[in-house]
Amino acid sequence: MTLSPVFRSPAAVRLLEERGLWRRLAPDIGAQADAVRRVHADLRDVIGADFLGDAASVPDTDGPGGDELHFLQEYFFLILFRSIFSALGVPEDRLALYCELNFCIKGTITAADNLFDDQAKSLLPLADAAGPRFRSILQLMCFERLVRRALDRGVDDGLLDASQRDQILKGLLDRMASIGALEGSEEGGVDDIPPPDAMLEGVHRVRGGALFALAFVAPSVVEGDAVADRIGRAEPAVARLGTAFQIVDDLTDFEFDVGRKSHNLLVSQVYHAGSAEEKAALEGMWDGREAGSGAVEARFVESARAVLERAYGEARASFQSLADLGHWFDPAMADDVVHAIVGLDGVARMEAITASE
Repeated sequence: MTLSPVFRSPAAVRLLEERGLWRRLAPDIGAQADAVRRVHADLRDVIGADFLGDAASVPDTDGPGGDELHFLQEYFFLILFRSIFSALGVPEDRLALYCELNFCIKGTITAADNLFDDQAKSLLPLADAAGPRFRSILQLMCFERLVRRALDRGVDDGLLDASQRDQILKGLLDRMASIGALEGSEEGGVDDIPPPDAMLEGVHRVRGGALFALAFVAPSVVEGDAVADRIGRAEPAVARLGTAFQIVDDLTDFEFDVGRKSHNLLVSQVYHAGSAEEKAALEGMWDGREAGSGAVEARFVESARAVLERAYGEARASFQSLADLGHWFDPAMADDVVHAIVGLDGVARMEAITASE
């Protein structure tokens, strides 16, 4: 799972406009776009021109349309992190640094996810040559240098010291290794299906929660006094949002996960608490029968609703905790966000699951 594009459906776009999310996030959208431009500019000093493609388009203006909407969809969570840090009292100059670091984190995770899932997503303007796996490896190597370059610039600008830089680099690698170890443990498929509560705690709070918490590695090292206390209280709230995102991702990726026998909360819900009909259908798929498209809508709607309720609970708790810390997001919108944080492939499925709630 990556920090994938969200707010893709027409209803989600309307939510951005009608509930004022676009307007409230406008400063953070612009700041994150500036950070992406800085990292892209750094890339020209990191790797030779022979390996570069056309420069990626980063919007210069805000407004819900065209490139601007695509940017918000692609980077929504990074933009939200910046908004949260600002509400917690992080100064502007360090906000800019954290935006750069979070872009590098997203790019690193995306490249690693490509290798696990045989995909070819890229956040850097690299030349389209030599195959998608090589490009993913090259992207990983570039982002390793780009994150160091951003931190070195922070040291030069007096935003942190060299010891803090090294602590951040180690903290990021340690946490990424923990997340990657979970992914690696599933490479050959899993033999057991833990109960939903155990899977939520042992898998989703790592794959989703710890992933989102990567954004807090740097500020937890650099910020001091009252801001540090608020950062420490906000981190578990943001981790719960990441957990909600991973739960929704499981609903979208059910057929893919069953096919490769990786951990999936809907699989767990059906296996341990589903109806007899659901369990029989899952048993056939787990034994190798082709799931086919639309399996969730056709056979597992009741269990899918139970899983979705867990996502609602995580998101509600997350946004309530953030509101208690002074962030502007209305916790009453948590369910709407859960519906919106699906890719294009998940829109119809979400509508089917919630049709008769």
